Amino acid sequence: MSTGEAHKPAPYMLVWLALFVLTMAEVGYAFITAIPKLWLAIGLIVMAFYKAYLVAVYYMHLKWEPKRLWLMVSVPIPLIMILIFVVLNEIFVP
Repeated sequence: MSTGEAHKPAPYMLVWLALFVLTMAEVGYAFITAIPKLWLAIGLIVMAFYKAYLVAVYYMHLKWEPKRLWLMVSVPIPLIMILIFVVLNEIFVP
C-alpha cells in the first residue's frame, strides 16, 4: 500500500474482545493445577506473544506500515525468545 492510500478502519472492538478473551483464558489456564509448570509457562507465553502481536498490528498500526518497519520490529523477537527460554531453563531445571 503506497503512502496516502486509504485503508479500511481497524476492527478495534473485535480486537479488544479477542484480547479480553485471551486474558480470561490466561487467568483460567493459570489456575489449572493438573498441568506441569513448564507447560503452564509455555502456554502463558504463547498467549502473551499473540496478545502482543494483536496490539502491535492493530493499536500500533503496524498493519498499514511499510514492510521495512515490520522487519525492524521483528528482528529482536528471536533474541526475546532466547532470553525467555534461558530464564525458563534456570527456573525449571534443577
